[in-house]
Amino acid sequence: MRVETHLPLGKVDPGIRAAEISLDLTTVGAQAELVERLGFDGLVLTETKEDPFVVMAVGADRTERLRLTTAVAIAFPRSPTVTAMTAWTLARLSQGRFTLGLGTQVKGHIERRYGLRWSAPGPWIREYVDAVRAVWRTWQEGAPLDHRGEHYRLSLMNPLFDPGPIAHPDIPVHLAAVRPGMARIGGQVADGVGPHPICTRAYLDDVLRPAVDAGAASRGRSPEDVEVVASPLIVTAPNEAELAKKVSDVRARISFYASTRTYRPVFSHHGWDDVAEQLSRLSREQRWDEMEALVTDEMVHTIGVVGTYDEIAEQVWRRYQGICSAVEFSLPVHGPEDHERLAEAVRAVRQGF
Repeated sequence: MRVETHLPLGKVDPGIRAAEISLDLTTVGAQAELVERLGFDGLVLTETKEDPFVVMAVGADRTERLRLTTAVAIAFPRSPTVTAMTAWTLARLSQGRFTLGLGTQVKGHIERRYGLRWSAPGPWIREYVDAVRAVWRTWQEGAPLDHRGEHYRLSLMNPLFDPGPIAHPDIPVHLAAVRPGMARIGGQVADGVGPHPICTRAYLDDVLRPAVDAGAASRGRSPEDVEVVASPLIVTAPNEAELAKKVSDVRARISFYASTRTYRPVFSHHGWDDVAEQLSRLSREQRWDEMEALVTDEMVHTIGVVGTYDEIAEQVWRRYQGICSAVEFSLPVHGPEDHERLAEAVRAVRQGF
Protein backbone atom coordinates (compact mmCIF):
# COMPACT_ATOMS: atom_id res chain seq x y z
CA MET A 1 0.00 0.00 0.00
CA ARG A 2 1.39 3.42 -0.95
CA VAL A 3 1.72 5.80 2.02
CA GLU A 4 1.35 9.58 1.70
CA THR A 5 1.25 12.39 4.25
CA HIS A 6 -0.03 15.91 4.67
CA LEU A 7 2.10 18.83 5.72
CA PRO A 8 3.05 19.77 8.35
CA LEU A 9 4.78 16.46 8.97
CA GLY A 10 3.21 14.69 11.92
CA LYS A 11 -0.06 16.56 11.76
CA VAL A 12 -2.96 14.48 13.04
CA ASP A 13 -5.80 16.77 12.05
CA PRO A 14 -8.56 17.23 14.64
CA GLY A 15 -10.70 19.01 12.05
CA ILE A 16 -12.75 21.86 13.43
CA ARG A 17 -10.47 22.42 16.43
CA ALA A 18 -7.04 24.03 16.23
CA ALA A 19 -4.27 21.66 15.16
CA GLU A 20 -1.38 21.00 17.54
CA ILE A 21 1.08 21.70 14.71
CA SER A 22 0.56 24.40 12.09
CA LEU A 23 2.27 24.69 8.72
CA ASP A 24 5.28 26.99 8.62
CA LEU A 25 5.66 27.97 4.97
CA THR A 26 9.32 28.83 5.44
CA THR A 27 10.10 25.19 6.28
CA VAL A 28 8.11 23.48 3.50
CA GLY A 29 11.19 22.61 1.46
CA ALA A 30 13.04 21.07 4.40
CA GLN A 31 9.90 19.20 5.50
CA ALA A 32 9.40 17.80 2.00
CA GLU A 33 12.99 16.53 1.99
CA LEU A 34 12.42 14.91 5.38
CA VAL A 35 9.18 13.27 4.22
CA GLU A 36 11.12 11.70 1.36
CA ARG A 37 13.92 10.50 3.66
CA LEU A 38 11.44 8.88 6.05
CA GLY A 39 10.18 6.62 3.26
CA PHE A 40 6.83 8.16 2.38
CA ASP A 41 5.64 7.70 -1.19
CA GLY A 42 3.82 10.99 -1.50
CA LEU A 43 3.08 14.42 -0.15
CA VAL A 44 -0.39 15.98 -0.29
CA LEU A 45 -2.00 19.26 0.74
CA THR A 46 -5.61 20.36 0.99
CA GLU A 47 -6.77 23.83 -0.04
CA THR A 48 -7.86 25.22 3.31
CA LYS A 49 -5.41 27.82 4.64
CA GLU A 50 -2.68 27.75 1.96
CA ASP A 51 -2.54 27.47 -1.82
CA PRO A 52 -1.70 23.79 -2.40
CA PHE A 53 -0.19 24.46 -5.83
CA VAL A 54 2.40 26.83 -4.36
CA VAL A 55 3.30 24.38 -1.61
CA MET A 56 3.58 21.50 -4.09
CA ALA A 57 5.90 23.61 -6.25
CA VAL A 58 8.27 24.04 -3.30
CA GLY A 59 8.05 20.33 -2.57
CA ALA A 60 8.76 19.44 -6.20
CA ASP A 61 11.87 21.59 -6.26
CA ARG A 62 13.32 19.98 -3.12
CA THR A 63 12.56 16.28 -3.73
CA GLU A 64 13.37 13.62 -6.31
CA ARG A 65 11.00 10.73 -5.69
CA LEU A 66 7.86 11.93 -3.87
CA ARG A 67 4.50 11.93 -5.63
CA LEU A 68 2.96 15.40 -5.12
CA THR A 69 -0.82 15.79 -4.99
CA THR A 70 -3.33 18.55 -4.37
CA ALA A 71 -5.74 16.65 -2.17
CA VAL A 72 -7.74 18.63 -2.91
CA ALA A 73 -7.78 21.93 -4.82
CA ILE A 74 -11.25 23.39 -5.39
CA ALA A 75 -12.00 23.22 -9.10
CA PHE A 76 -14.89 25.53 -9.88
CA PRO A 77 -13.41 28.90 -8.80
CA ARG A 78 -10.62 28.31 -11.35
CA SER A 79 -11.01 28.29 -15.11
CA PRO A 80 -10.11 24.85 -16.56
CA THR A 81 -7.41 26.60 -18.61
CA VAL A 82 -5.90 28.15 -15.47
CA THR A 83 -5.87 24.77 -13.75
CA ALA A 84 -4.44 23.11 -16.85
CA MET A 85 -1.56 25.62 -16.91
CA THR A 86 -0.77 25.21 -13.21
CA ALA A 87 -0.77 21.42 -13.47
CA TRP A 88 1.34 21.53 -16.66
CA THR A 89 3.92 23.70 -14.89
CA LEU A 90 4.04 21.38 -11.86
CA ALA A 91 4.33 18.30 -14.07
CA ARG A 92 7.38 19.85 -15.73
CA LEU A 93 8.92 20.99 -12.45
CA SER A 94 8.42 17.60 -10.77
CA GLN A 95 9.37 15.59 -13.87
CA GLY A 96 6.07 13.75 -13.90
CA ARG A 97 5.43 13.36 -10.16
CA PHE A 98 2.42 15.67 -9.91
CA THR A 99 -1.19 14.50 -9.45
CA LEU A 100 -4.04 16.97 -9.87
CA GLY A 101 -6.54 16.29 -7.09
CA LEU A 102 -9.79 18.23 -7.43
CA GLY A 103 -12.86 18.75 -5.27
CA THR A 104 -16.18 20.48 -5.86
CA GLN A 105 -17.19 22.05 -2.50
CA VAL A 106 -20.76 22.51 -1.29
CA LYS A 107 -23.28 25.09 -2.48
CA GLY A 108 -22.82 27.54 0.40
CA HIS A 109 -19.09 27.86 -0.20
CA ILE A 110 -19.41 28.09 -3.99
CA GLU A 111 -21.98 30.88 -3.71
CA ARG A 112 -20.95 32.75 -0.57
CA ARG A 113 -17.19 32.17 -0.30
CA TYR A 114 -16.28 32.10 -4.00
CA GLY A 115 -19.11 34.24 -5.36
CA LEU A 116 -20.10 31.85 -8.15
CA ARG A 117 -23.45 30.68 -9.42
CA TRP A 118 -24.26 27.17 -8.22
CA SER A 119 -24.87 24.28 -10.56
CA ALA A 120 -25.16 20.52 -10.10
CA PRO A 121 -21.58 19.51 -9.18
CA GLY A 122 -21.53 16.09 -10.84
CA PRO A 123 -22.06 17.13 -14.47
CA TRP A 124 -20.00 20.26 -13.82
CA ILE A 125 -16.89 18.43 -12.59
CA ARG A 126 -17.19 15.82 -15.35
CA GLU A 127 -17.11 18.57 -17.95
CA TYR A 128 -14.38 20.39 -16.03
CA VAL A 129 -12.02 17.40 -16.23
CA ASP A 130 -12.80 16.94 -19.92
CA ALA A 131 -12.05 20.63 -20.52
CA VAL A 132 -8.71 20.50 -18.67
CA ARG A 133 -7.68 17.48 -20.71
CA ALA A 134 -8.74 19.20 -23.94
CA VAL A 135 -6.31 22.01 -23.15
CA TRP A 136 -3.55 19.51 -22.37
CA ARG A 137 -4.15 17.71 -25.68
CA THR A 138 -3.83 20.97 -27.56
CA TRP A 139 -0.50 21.72 -25.92
CA GLN A 140 0.89 18.21 -26.28
CA GLU A 141 -0.42 17.23 -29.72
CA GLY A 142 -0.93 20.56 -31.44
CA ALA A 143 -4.60 19.87 -32.18
CA PRO A 144 -6.97 22.86 -32.27
CA LEU A 145 -8.61 23.59 -28.93
CA ASP A 146 -12.26 22.66 -29.27
CA HIS A 147 -14.22 22.00 -26.10
CA ARG A 148 -17.92 22.83 -26.19
CA GLY A 149 -20.04 22.09 -23.15
CA GLU A 150 -22.70 23.49 -20.87
CA HIS A 151 -20.23 25.40 -18.67
CA TYR A 152 -17.20 26.01 -20.89
CA ARG A 153 -16.56 26.81 -24.55
CA LEU A 154 -12.85 26.75 -25.26
CA SER A 155 -11.62 27.39 -28.79
CA LEU A 156 -8.72 29.87 -28.61
CA MET A 157 -5.07 28.96 -28.04
CA ASN A 158 -2.52 31.04 -29.88
CA PRO A 159 1.25 30.42 -29.76
CA LEU A 160 1.94 33.12 -27.15
CA PHE A 161 -0.07 31.16 -24.58
CA ASP A 162 0.82 27.63 -25.69
CA PRO A 163 3.65 26.12 -23.59
CA GLY A 164 4.00 23.21 -25.98
CA PRO A 165 4.62 19.54 -25.25
CA ILE A 166 6.31 18.24 -22.11
CA ALA A 167 8.07 15.00 -21.21
CA HIS A 168 5.35 13.78 -18.80
CA PRO A 169 1.99 14.89 -20.23
CA ASP A 170 -0.18 12.15 -18.69
CA ILE A 171 -1.02 14.00 -15.49
CA PRO A 172 -3.24 11.88 -13.22
CA VAL A 173 -6.50 13.49 -12.13
CA HIS A 174 -8.15 12.48 -8.86
CA LEU A 175 -11.60 13.51 -7.66
CA ALA A 176 -12.87 13.77 -4.09
CA ALA A 177 -16.06 11.83 -3.40
CA VAL A 178 -18.57 11.23 -0.61
CA ARG A 179 -21.71 10.23 -2.45
CA PRO A 180 -21.96 7.41 -5.00
CA GLY A 181 -22.82 9.80 -7.85
CA MET A 182 -19.49 11.57 -7.56
CA ALA A 183 -17.67 8.25 -7.17
CA ARG A 184 -19.30 7.05 -10.38
CA ILE A 185 -18.10 10.18 -12.19
CA GLY A 186 -14.63 9.54 -10.81
CA GLY A 187 -14.78 6.10 -12.35
CA GLN A 188 -15.79 7.64 -15.67
CA VAL A 189 -13.21 10.41 -16.04
CA ALA A 190 -10.58 10.28 -13.27
CA ASP A 191 -7.49 8.24 -12.52
CA GLY A 192 -8.29 8.08 -8.83
CA VAL A 193 -10.98 8.78 -6.26
CA GLY A 194 -10.33 10.21 -2.81
CA PRO A 195 -13.09 9.26 -0.35
CA HIS A 196 -13.79 11.84 2.32
CA PRO A 197 -12.32 10.99 5.77
CA ILE A 198 -15.85 10.32 7.03
CA CYS A 199 -16.22 7.29 4.73
CA THR A 200 -16.07 4.02 6.65
CA ARG A 201 -14.73 0.68 5.42
CA ALA A 202 -18.26 -0.66 5.06
CA TYR A 203 -19.29 2.41 3.04
CA LEU A 204 -16.24 1.98 0.80
CA ASP A 205 -17.00 -1.71 0.26
CA ASP A 206 -20.75 -1.42 -0.20
CA VAL A 207 -21.22 1.98 -1.86
CA LEU A 208 -18.21 3.90 -3.15
CA ARG A 209 -16.04 1.23 -4.75
CA PRO A 210 -19.00 -0.33 -6.60
CA ALA A 211 -19.93 3.15 -7.85
CA VAL A 212 -16.37 3.76 -9.07
CA ASP A 213 -16.37 0.41 -10.86
CA ALA A 214 -19.76 1.07 -12.45
CA GLY A 215 -18.59 4.46 -13.68
CA ALA A 216 -15.47 2.94 -15.19
CA ALA A 217 -17.47 0.20 -16.90
CA SER A 218 -19.89 2.76 -18.37
CA ARG A 219 -16.97 4.34 -20.25
CA GLY A 220 -15.39 1.03 -21.25
CA ARG A 221 -12.59 1.43 -18.72
CA SER A 222 -11.16 -1.19 -16.40
CA PRO A 223 -11.98 -0.59 -12.71
CA GLU A 224 -8.32 -1.33 -11.95
CA ASP A 225 -7.45 1.87 -13.80
CA VAL A 226 -9.06 3.96 -11.03
CA GLU A 227 -7.34 3.87 -7.67
CA VAL A 228 -8.93 4.72 -4.33
CA VAL A 229 -6.84 6.80 -1.90
CA ALA A 230 -7.93 6.82 1.75
CA SER A 231 -7.63 9.86 3.99
CA PRO A 232 -8.60 8.50 7.40
CA LEU A 233 -9.37 10.22 10.66
CA ILE A 234 -6.40 9.06 12.72
CA VAL A 235 -6.86 8.91 16.51
CA THR A 236 -3.58 8.07 18.17
CA ALA A 237 -1.44 8.76 21.23
CA PRO A 238 1.48 7.14 23.06
CA ASN A 239 -0.71 5.27 25.57
CA GLU A 240 -4.33 4.49 26.41
CA ALA A 241 -4.71 7.36 28.87
CA GLU A 242 -3.57 9.93 26.31
CA LEU A 243 -5.60 8.22 23.59
CA ALA A 244 -8.82 8.78 25.53
CA LYS A 245 -8.14 12.52 25.49
CA LYS A 246 -7.68 12.52 21.71
CA VAL A 247 -11.03 10.86 21.16
CA SER A 248 -12.79 14.08 22.15
CA ASP A 249 -11.31 15.93 19.17
CA VAL A 250 -12.58 13.30 16.76
CA ARG A 251 -16.02 13.22 18.39
CA ALA A 252 -16.30 16.94 17.70
CA ARG A 253 -15.27 16.50 14.08
CA ILE A 254 -17.68 13.61 13.52
CA SER A 255 -20.51 15.61 15.09
CA PHE A 256 -19.85 18.43 12.61
CA TYR A 257 -19.91 16.10 9.61
CA ALA A 258 -23.00 14.27 10.85
CA SER A 259 -24.86 17.59 11.09
CA THR A 260 -24.15 18.36 7.41
CA ARG A 261 -26.47 16.83 4.82
CA THR A 262 -23.68 16.35 2.28
CA TYR A 263 -22.26 13.56 4.44
CA ARG A 264 -25.58 12.02 5.44
CA PRO A 265 -25.34 8.91 3.19
CA VAL A 266 -22.47 7.55 5.29
CA PHE A 267 -24.46 7.90 8.49
CA SER A 268 -27.57 6.47 6.88
CA HIS A 269 -25.58 3.45 5.71
CA HIS A 270 -24.83 2.64 9.36
CA GLY A 271 -28.33 3.37 10.68
CA TRP A 272 -27.34 6.59 12.43
CA ASP A 273 -30.03 8.82 10.89
CA ASP A 274 -31.64 9.73 14.23
CA VAL A 275 -28.33 10.95 15.66
CA ALA A 276 -27.56 12.88 12.49
CA GLU A 277 -30.97 14.61 12.61
CA GLN A 278 -30.41 15.62 16.23
CA LEU A 279 -26.99 16.99 15.36
CA SER A 280 -28.40 18.93 12.41
CA ARG A 281 -30.92 20.57 14.71
CA LEU A 282 -28.27 21.48 17.28
CA SER A 283 -26.00 22.97 14.62
CA ARG A 284 -28.85 25.11 13.25
CA GLU A 285 -29.39 26.37 16.78
CA GLN A 286 -25.61 26.88 17.15
CA ARG A 287 -25.50 24.66 20.22
CA TRP A 288 -22.03 23.42 19.32
CA ASP A 289 -20.99 22.42 22.84
CA GLU A 290 -23.83 19.90 23.08
CA MET A 291 -23.08 18.07 19.84
CA GLU A 292 -20.04 16.01 20.79
CA ALA A 293 -21.94 14.07 23.48
CA LEU A 294 -24.25 12.52 20.85
CA VAL A 295 -21.36 10.81 19.03
CA THR A 296 -21.13 7.27 20.37
CA ASP A 297 -18.05 5.09 20.86
CA GLU A 298 -19.31 2.92 18.01
CA MET A 299 -19.32 5.92 15.68
CA VAL A 300 -15.81 6.95 16.75
CA HIS A 301 -14.33 3.50 16.18
CA THR A 302 -16.22 2.88 12.93
CA ILE A 303 -15.33 6.21 11.32
CA GLY A 304 -11.96 6.90 12.94
CA VAL A 305 -8.92 4.63 13.05
CA VAL A 306 -8.11 4.42 16.75
CA GLY A 307 -4.98 3.04 18.41
CA THR A 308 -1.83 3.83 20.34
CA TYR A 309 1.42 4.56 18.53
CA ASP A 310 2.30 0.86 18.76
CA GLU A 311 -1.06 -0.20 17.28
CA ILE A 312 -2.06 2.45 14.76
CA ALA A 313 -0.02 1.33 11.73
CA GLU A 314 -1.58 -2.13 11.82
CA GLN A 315 -5.04 -0.62 12.40
CA VAL A 316 -4.65 1.59 9.33
CA TRP A 317 -3.42 -1.27 7.15
CA ARG A 318 -6.24 -3.60 8.22
CA ARG A 319 -8.87 -0.91 7.68
CA TYR A 320 -7.87 -0.19 4.08
CA GLN A 321 -6.06 -3.22 2.68
CA GLY A 322 -7.85 -4.80 -0.24
CA ILE A 323 -9.92 -1.69 -1.03
CA CYS A 324 -7.42 1.20 -1.27
CA SER A 325 -4.13 1.39 -3.11
CA ALA A 326 -2.86 4.32 -1.04
CA VAL A 327 -3.51 5.91 2.33
CA GLU A 328 -2.66 9.25 3.93
CA PHE A 329 -1.02 8.54 7.27
CA SER A 330 1.15 10.18 9.90
CA LEU A 331 2.06 10.14 13.55
CA PRO A 332 2.73 13.22 15.69
CA VAL A 333 6.27 14.53 15.27
CA HIS A 334 7.65 16.98 17.83
CA GLY A 335 11.35 16.50 17.18
CA PRO A 336 14.04 14.28 15.62
CA GLU A 337 13.44 11.60 18.24
CA ASP A 338 10.07 10.91 16.62
CA HIS A 339 11.44 10.40 13.10
CA GLU A 340 12.50 6.77 13.55
CA ARG A 341 9.13 5.84 15.03
CA LEU A 342 7.32 7.42 12.11
CA ALA A 343 9.61 5.83 9.52
CA GLU A 344 8.96 2.40 11.02
CA ALA A 345 5.19 3.00 11.00
CA VAL A 346 5.36 4.00 7.31
CA ARG A 347 7.29 0.81 6.48
CA ALA A 348 4.70 -1.25 8.37
CA VAL A 349 1.73 0.23 6.51
CA ARG A 350 3.47 -0.19 3.14
CA GLN A 351 4.43 -3.82 3.72
CA GLY A 352 1.37 -5.05 5.63
CA PHE A 353 0.99 -7.46 8.49
